[in-house]
Amino acid sequence: MPEGEYAEVADQQLDALESGPDPKLYNAVLDACELILSYPGRAQSASSAVKDDRGRIVFRLAVNGYREYKVFWTSDGPRIEAVFPHD
Repeated sequence: MPEGEYAEVADQQLDALESGPDPKLYNAVLDACELILSYPGRAQSASSAVKDDRGRIVFRLAVNGYREYKVFWTSDGPRIEAVFPHD
C-alpha cells in the first residue's frame, strides 16, 4: 500500500479489497491512492467534491477502469478516508 495517511475505515476497506477476488481492482485503487498522496493537486483537478455530515469538503476520485469505485480523500495531509462503490 502506498505510504501516507489512511483513515481506519480506508485501511479496512483496502484490506478487504486486497484479499478479494479481483487483484486488478485492488491495484487500480492503489494507483488512485498513489496519485492522491504523491500529486494531490492533480488528483484534486480530477476529483469531484462533496460535503460530509460534519461540513468538511471531501474529494471523490473515480478509480481508473472501475468507475463505480471511488476513493474519498481530504486535502489535509492528504488523507485517504474511504474506498467503495459510489455513483
